[in-house]
Amino acid sequence: MKKDILGIKDLPKEELLEILNLASAEKPKIQNKNFRDNSLKNTSVTTLFYENSTRTKISFLLASGYLGAITDDLNISTSSVSKGETLIDTGTRLDVMGTNIIVLRHSMTGSSHLLAKNVKASVINGGDGINEHPTQAMLDIFTIKEQKNNIKDLKIVISGDVSNSRVARSNIFGLSKLGANIVVCGSSTLISPHFQSLGVYITTNIKEAVKDADVVMALRIQKERQNTATFPSTSEYAKFFGINDEVLSYAKKDVLVMHPGPINRGVELSAKIIDSEKSLIDTQVENGIAVRMAVLKYLSN
Repeated sequence: MKKDILGIKDLPKEELLEILNLASAEKPKIQNKNFRDNSLKNTSVTTLFYENSTRTKISFLLASGYLGAITDDLNISTSSVSKGETLIDTGTRLDVMGTNIIVLRHSMTGSSHLLAKNVKASVINGGDGINEHPTQAMLDIFTIKEQKNNIKDLKIVISGDVSNSRVARSNIFGLSKLGANIVVCGSSTLISPHFQSLGVYITTNIKEAVKDADVVMALRIQKERQNTATFPSTSEYAKFFGINDEVLSYAKKDVLVMHPGPINRGVELSAKIIDSEKSLIDTQVENGIAVRMAVLKYLSN
């Protein structure tokens, strides 16, 4: 068993599948409170988020609670971090207070690896810079597997702000391990050339990308990580790269649409697509709790 979950890149396929299988067993606890238990009653979980979050933070806190763990969210704005305390010092203080698992989100790439090397507690990467977001990829893969039964040979399109997306990287690593055919699409300013080395097909033509696709995953335009303007306007981006009914008509009839959130309605996806039966966005949110329960149990055994 691993001490930490820091990324998908270095996670063996067998361990990824083990976590996904465990998530299937944990999922009933979300909707039926009678299935919840105290299997982690002696485990303490602290969320340490230096960046804003709704889905990831709340799902970890709920997942911990559904398993009976002791949970706490360290509010950065009211903690000693606001007084200049370093990440390692904060982690060390949590360590000596008996925290067993720290879920970290930080703007610095490699921050979770740095923390993991300096604390005894298990560290879960809740997103570090533009590096990885492993549990988001796990829940995305779990959702696809749940709907399609298998990942192998599926054509999966990842479209949007790929260069700045830790979600894209983790999904590419994970989906590739399971045999998917991945197409990356976006403007040339939003896709770094190094993605070719990851074994994906790159195109700037959204209709070409979506043709015969099994799954289309749109990514948020991350203006907060862009140093310069990468396209003239959001309306122009939506015109050339947004997913709408016309674009989706090129995909397979049973295509599934996903988005890690938060969504810019009418930019990455049209409102009609977001609210359609093809959309798995709410299912992704629900499955996020199941996957995070699985990860917590995986690290606690």
